[in-house]
Amino acid sequence: MKFKDMKYERPDIEAIKADTLALIERFEKAATYEEAKAIMLEMEELNSHVDTMFTLCEIRHSIDTRDEFYDKENDFIDQNEPELEETGILWVKALLKSPFRKEFEQEYGTVAFLNAEIQDRSFKPELVPLMQKENELSSQYAKLIANAQIPFKDGVYTLSQLSPFKTDTDDQTRLEAWTAEGKWYKDNQPELDRIYDELVKLRDEMGRTLGHKNFIPLGYDKMTRNCYDKKDVEKFREAVVKYLVPVAESIYKKQAERLGKTYPMSFADNALEFRSGNPRPAGDPEYILKQGDAFYDDLSPETSEFFRTMRENELLDVLSTEGKQAGGYCTGIRDYHVPFIFANFNGTQHDVEVVTHEAGHAFAYWMNRFRVPSANIWPGMESAEVHSMSMEFFGEHWADGFFGKDAKKFLYSHLSSSICFIPYGTMVDHFQHEVYEHPEMTPAERHATWKRLLGIYMPWMRLDGEIPVYSEGHAWQRQLHIYRSPFYYIDYCLAQTVALGFWAMIQEDRAKAWEHYMAFTKQGGSEVFTDLLKNAGLESPFDEETLRGVCEKAKAYLDEFDLTGIA
Repeated sequence: MKFKDMKYERPDIEAIKADTLALIERFEKAATYEEAKAIMLEMEELNSHVDTMFTLCEIRHSIDTRDEFYDKENDFIDQNEPELEETGILWVKALLKSPFRKEFEQEYGTVAFLNAEIQDRSFKPELVPLMQKENELSSQYAKLIANAQIPFKDGVYTLSQLSPFKTDTDDQTRLEAWTAEGKWYKDNQPELDRIYDELVKLRDEMGRTLGHKNFIPLGYDKMTRNCYDKKDVEKFREAVVKYLVPVAESIYKKQAERLGKTYPMSFADNALEFRSGNPRPAGDPEYILKQGDAFYDDLSPETSEFFRTMRENELLDVLSTEGKQAGGYCTGIRDYHVPFIFANFNGTQHDVEVVTHEAGHAFAYWMNRFRVPSANIWPGMESAEVHSMSMEFFGEHWADGFFGKDAKKFLYSHLSSSICFIPYGTMVDHFQHEVYEHPEMTPAERHATWKRLLGIYMPWMRLDGEIPVYSEGHAWQRQLHIYRSPFYYIDYCLAQTVALGFWAMIQEDRAKAWEHYMAFTKQGGSEVFTDLLKNAGLESPFDEETLRGVCEKAKAYLDEFDLTGIA
């Protein structure tokens, strides 16, 4: 079925609550495992339908945040989703104390129960009004960003539409684009500060309501961290500073030489990798998607069926349009057993990376779409990001098709940017830990914290005040995840480390690397992150030697990369 034909109906919240309570009552009275299992499957069906309605609303609202109907429906869901969670937690409690738990675990695995325990301890009814307010503030941020209108030269652009100018080969044009974007953020800084200040204090109250010292333990539980903790993340951050920041520095020093600039460079100059221009796709959006068809046809029978289904059923919305929410994501539409990809193409290499990155998520969903319980479809987000970031590296095999004459540029750029991303992503995580450890910080103190961390994780950025917002330590307000998904960002960094391991395998034996990828992907969310890696023969990013090893291999590759003929 095509996406446009999928029918949305506002869920009847009271009826859902009543149906959930009735199923719980029957479940608690079940005399046999088979009877309890049948009721569990009924609950799966009920939850699947509710989730489908919420997802259809989310997608259509993010495609056009100005649509009055879906804007109202989004507000309705923001208010009512926490109430449904309050009822849903009663089902979780019933499942956890079921006399048939052992039988359920034998048939469906233990992870769903481990995650249910995390879900149970991270909720109290007193949190409902706080969660409703959190949703409201999160939506305010998304709408503010989505509706940005930035005057630049002879036009007015959204943030996504401005992106190509930020990598223009003309130094003045590029600087003006960064300055124009910075001015918009500067003009809207009071509102951005207000929203985040309220979110931080709200989340701190949520954590304290559950008996925690601050929000951090609850933040980890909301991310379903089920096999590592804050100390593991701190150790990973230390390894990033030790091994990866020096490699990234060497990349930017060589870039400064290519551009004829003095190191460290400004934010605007760091955005231009080659004097002749950053790699650009070889065609328009439809061309890129057709190359996606060819790439996934070539990769495997499973990926071919998956991507052609996505295309035929219009399960991708990738053009950058007025009123569209920023960023990109993949989600699953459970009643229809299909994924959906949302993105904002802007004429940069990012467009191709969407076709590999978000499609990596979507393919993982596709391979596990019929799993029961549905909680086992998706793994934790650090595992899910392995699917996407590693698929990007498999996409390098099709660089000629995607990038044409810029294929060589892309191969260098993709690996170097993958390396350089990890310090940034790790800094985002470090920043959030400091913010939630000190919720009393003023907005000015948060900005100062970000600027201090820039000096540790991204010393290649010149902080001289040339560009508003960026060099002043305010640019974290561009990062949607900081507002909407606290503590998510380290997942990208852990996953990128694993993905770089895939890159190294691909250099030696692409077919064997794909076998490892499929072994990882086919597990869905049936195991915790570290066990998913172990089962697929992959190294853990929490092992310091893993990060050191991929850094050495990547640096050697980049140092020897033949850039002859590329200015």
